[in-house]
Amino acid sequence: MITYEGRELPKPGEEVFDQGLGFDLGTMRRRQVLRAFGLGAVAFGLSGCGDTDSTTTPSATSATTSTLQEIPDETAGPYPGDGSNGPNVLTESGVVRSDIRSSFGSASGKADGVPMTITLNIKDLTRSAAAFAGVAVYAWHCDRDGNYSLYSTGITGENYLRGVQVADDTGAVTFTSIFPACYSGRWPHVHFEVYTDQASITSSSNAIATSQVALPKDVCDEVYKQTGYEKSVTNLAQVSLDSDNVFGEDSGELQLATVTGNVSSGFAVSLDVGVDTTTTPSGGGDAPSGGGGPSGGPGGAPPSGGPGGAPPSGGPGPGGAPPSR
Repeated sequence: MITYEGRELPKPGEEVFDQGLGFDLGTMRRRQVLRAFGLGAVAFGLSGCGDTDSTTTPSATSATTSTLQEIPDETAGPYPGDGSNGPNVLTESGVVRSDIRSSFGSASGKADGVPMTITLNIKDLTRSAAAFAGVAVYAWHCDRDGNYSLYSTGITGENYLRGVQVADDTGAVTFTSIFPACYSGRWPHVHFEVYTDQASITSSSNAIATSQVALPKDVCDEVYKQTGYEKSVTNLAQVSLDSDNVFGEDSGELQLATVTGNVSSGFAVSLDVGVDTTTTPSGGGDAPSGGGGPSGGPGGAPPSGGPGGAPPSGGPGPGGAPPSR
């Protein structure tokens, strides 16, 4: 007896596909039953796995939502321009803007460098990390040479790379800027302060959070190959996220940005920022001594009001050992 899949062939001398319509229909039905049984067994197995994971999968999802922690408080550093140590750009008309590459008001300077946008997604931790719409965010950072407007020698009359944005309904603010340098003793970073609303930015004491954004090393390496960033290559080689005295405590775990893009079209920097208004802000003010500073740019002379330089008018300068912010 000749069989196929356990069934006797009605025409033993012919090929399987020549056994006739009745045999073919029987074969199809049999396979459908087996397939259904197999799928049912798989579904049963998966449902069993689902029972096991049903307590962990939702937890993992909710954990992703709830694990956003409060952004670490940092000092505003020696170059905030928020009135805490002299210059106050926050009281000037025009400071609320998205493109911060150029100076505004009576100043006309512009910062050149690799294009960068930075988006900060502000989350209200008192409302389960809901979007913190309406808060005002002041952001600032050094230029391609490691200098800060309002403070560094030669650019005390400029106010570029500083600006305020009000968070939209999603809690996001976005600034158009250039990629900052790495100056001696500090990991590449962007400063920011969060205020409850635009009306509150007139005084730095109203800030509900003061922190910094750390930029990823692979992106920094790529940017610093470009013309104008040459000194940043040496400075970056002498510091790490672990050794940096701002990000070193946790290697910038809560402050390390996500970055996409390239040097041609520019980079998009993004960070989720958890803000808890029930805690007392401990950031702001001058940076502590004991670390590196821009010193007028990577390897340059100290700027006015910078580490080792003369203090800016209207407030105490960092003085003494170079501050680290």
